[in-house]
Amino acid sequence: MELWQLRTFREVAETLNFTRAGKQLNLTQSAVSHQIKALETELGEPLFIRAKRGVRLSETGRVALEHAQQILDAADALRERVSGHEHSAAGSVRVAAATQALVYLFAPFFEAFMRAHPRIELSFRTTVSTEQTIAGILDGAADIGFASWPVYSPALNVEHLVGDELLVIVGRQHRLARKRSATVKEIERERLVLFERGSSIRRATDQFFDSVSIRPALALESNDTYFIKLMTEHGWGITLLPPWAVREEVKAGRLAQLRIAGHTLRRSVNMVSLGRFQPSATRTFHSFMLSQKDGLRTLAKGEPMKG
Repeated sequence: MELWQLRTFREVAETLNFTRAGKQLNLTQSAVSHQIKALETELGEPLFIRAKRGVRLSETGRVALEHAQQILDAADALRERVSGHEHSAAGSVRVAAATQALVYLFAPFFEAFMRAHPRIELSFRTTVSTEQTIAGILDGAADIGFASWPVYSPALNVEHLVGDELLVIVGRQHRLARKRSATVKEIERERLVLFERGSSIRRATDQFFDSVSIRPALALESNDTYFIKLMTEHGWGITLLPPWAVREEVKAGRLAQLRIAGHTLRRSVNMVSLGRFQPSATRTFHSFMLSQKDGLRTLAKGEPMKG
């Protein structure tokens, strides 16, 4: 049994796709199949259950994956320590999240991180859905992701960062602008300016509409947060957004925010990464973001950063 066999096994277990695993490892699909077959022969048990629609881990495979992960993590930790990079805090970290979250919620913390760790380079990948964020992590295109929709995957480490709430957002000239809350019936009579289907905000919005059995008219859809806010400001309709996304417009008096009478649309913003040993740069960024929960809570409420 070799480390490279275990790495191949882990990649197939995470992607549940021999071809995709091969691309990640720069191997042909047949080479991946051969390695898995050799490992299964050595262990004397099948690691995957093969079917027409793909593969899934067998019970033996689940146990083997846990042990393989421990062995590979130990090997990576040893390699980092011997190379002297254990505490170097240098390298690169690729971050994936929805555009609005990167710009309006996380940007101040990313700037603070880059000032504190000039030897670590942050790069950003904007996504339009939680699925796209998660796919980027599983495919190796991103190291850390931020998602506001439930994530379930045995290959991922998911940690809660902050909660937020979707509010009704209207232009300052709108008839609801002077109210503190809007009823479901009042929302139903309005035209909505919404994100396109697939985004976490749109999913939460549609889920709420389903729960209260309303179907407001749709004015327009877009994945451009600035455009949605501008159209709302100009009276094309109303929208639902977290307060951190409209902080500046509310402060300037261009938009107003209202709660929904009798309802609270809360979400959980999570940090997502592969559940395996991470390089020192990724670990440093991960720890930094966990340490910023108080600041994130402040921004999530639409309040200015303290200090």
